[in-house]
Amino acid sequence: MVFMGDRATLLETGRFVQRHARNAADEIIEAVGAVDAAVDTTAETDAENETETEARHRRAAERGDLASMSALGALLLRRGDLDGAEPYLRGATAEGDRAAANNLGVLLHQRGYAEEAAGWWRVAAVAGSAPAAHALGRHHRERGDEPAAEYWLRQAAEQGHALGAYALADLLEHRSDVGAERWLRAAAEQGHREAAYRLALALERRATETTRGPHETGTRLRVPGTRAVVAPGGVPAVAVPAIPGQPAGQATGEDAEAEQWFRQAAARGHRRAALHLGAILEHRGELKEAGRWYLSSAKEGEAKAACALGFLLRDAGDEESAAVWWLRAAQDGDGNAANALGALHAARGEQQTAERWYRAAMDAGDVNGAYNLGLLCAAQDRITQAEQWYRRAAYAGHREAANALAVLLLQAGDANGAEPWFSKAAEAGSVDAAFNLGILHAGRDDDRTALVWYERAAAAGHTEAALQVGIAALRDGDEQTAERHLRCAAGGGSAEAAFRLASVLDARRPEPGPAVLGASREEKSECEEWYERAAQQGHRRAQVRVGMLAAGRGDLAQADRWYREAAEAGSRNGAFNLGLLLAREGSEREAALWWTRAARAGHGRAALRLALLAARRGELAEGRHWCDRAVELGPAEVAERAARLSEALHQELTA
Repeated sequence: MVFMGDRATLLETGRFVQRHARNAADEIIEAVGAVDAAVDTTAETDAENETETEARHRRAAERGDLASMSALGALLLRRGDLDGAEPYLRGATAEGDRAAANNLGVLLHQRGYAEEAAGWWRVAAVAGSAPAAHALGRHHRERGDEPAAEYWLRQAAEQGHALGAYALADLLEHRSDVGAERWLRAAAEQGHREAAYRLALALERRATETTRGPHETGTRLRVPGTRAVVAPGGVPAVAVPAIPGQPAGQATGEDAEAEQWFRQAAARGHRRAALHLGAILEHRGELKEAGRWYLSSAKEGEAKAACALGFLLRDAGDEESAAVWWLRAAQDGDGNAANALGALHAARGEQQTAERWYRAAMDAGDVNGAYNLGLLCAAQDRITQAEQWYRRAAYAGHREAANALAVLLLQAGDANGAEPWFSKAAEAGSVDAAFNLGILHAGRDDDRTALVWYERAAAAGHTEAALQVGIAALRDGDEQTAERHLRCAAGGGSAEAAFRLASVLDARRPEPGPAVLGASREEKSECEEWYERAAQQGHRRAQVRVGMLAAGRGDLAQADRWYREAAEAGSRNGAFNLGLLLAREGSEREAALWWTRAARAGHGRAALRLALLAARRGELAEGRHWCDRAVELGPAEVAERAARLSEALHQELTA
């Protein structure tokens, strides 16, 4: 890109200035055209080859042409021929050519004469050379003289010099000066890719703070019942790049402007901008374009982009290609990619290879590597090693490792040792740890403290915690609070919550009126839908209830299906009700089989039904056996009827 001066042009060689760069010779060399316009030497090469250009300038310089002396010196300087360039630059400088004075400064700086170089840059800068002012400003900054650096960088920036504007912005940003953004924007508008990238970051950061506030930060084994403990279940910890605070959908406002600057920088080959742009697009669901930018960044050596591309490919079902990019990223030191490779090999049963990659992740400074090693060891019942890796990750601040360590300690009977690790994990934001603290306190009959932790976990979306809060609210008679939490838990997939929510709604239903002949069948109520959801998840009590509701509607096939499912899963109520249904349909023999199963499981009414069957068949001793069982099992009205029947059978036997 060419920036015009009086007779001088800054030539950029393809690498933009980096923060605190120590050698920026190619960025500040000025080249002078042979005729009357400042031109980029690389543009001249398109019209004639470099040898011809050099020869032409050399002939003119020997005739004393000032512009050719300056241009030839710049050409030789860029080539690295310092000895050849120096006499031409000194000659042109002596004649007052500011471009030559600037380039002489570059030459002297390359030879290690920094102070003499600064002297010539000062001469050129005072004469109006923006590149010299930029070079002089950087010289002062490297020596810690920020006031002088700011003065000269501002001189360059105000002349429209992109590198000067960027360097000034960098200096001001270092001092947290709000004026930095203005100069970043000025440099970005002139095509400076690093300025565009940093401007995009600043805009995105401000948009995020506006949305979230300036101080915000951005594998389980479940056992039913209140004593369930969330434990690590072998799911590896890896992280996919994300844009915090940015909602899905098209960006607006500063987010949109930030995206434009990321796009501009990425289009100019800035690999981190391409990575960031890919993440924005992926978050928005534009996966094809996101993949293109990840690929562009990865090919330029950005390991995080290679890792992100791997996740994109894996999610698209191309696991082999994903592994190729993860391998490339992991070999470049990306710990997250190493973790992904470890998880891939662990899923294939290649435990040794998985362990090697998890160790590589840990060596790369990714604490997830230690956590994943703990998961791997725990899955192989190497509990001692698992505890060691969990402890290592937990001490490094890994909250889920702290939770997993606490689970191991609790399972080993060390509740006192587990509690501080649960607390540490919960305070760090682990929802599972908060839930487990609730379990821990509930086990000590400290229901009040348990509820505090359950509520905290439920507020973060923990399904089982929401169930426990709902149960506690029901116990306290707060049906409204109970319903709210039960809905959350049921929506999260808890069968028990769906059943309890259905029970709450069922209790509000009016008593059904008498059946009317020819009336249309009622639609399923909401409570029945929740019962069915729980039933489909294998909840036996819900299956029995769905069967009862179906029977009430006259849908005997559905009633049979649900009673049978519950009975076969071990529900004694399901077995009893299935027996009733079969008996009404004339299948008394099969009914007796299900009643027998129910009675042996402790169902008193089933025992009474078996006693009545035996009595009708004249099997008096068998009848008395089941009467005795019914008396034993109850409830009271069943026991009373069974006792009377037993007495009658006894009299019959002794008559």
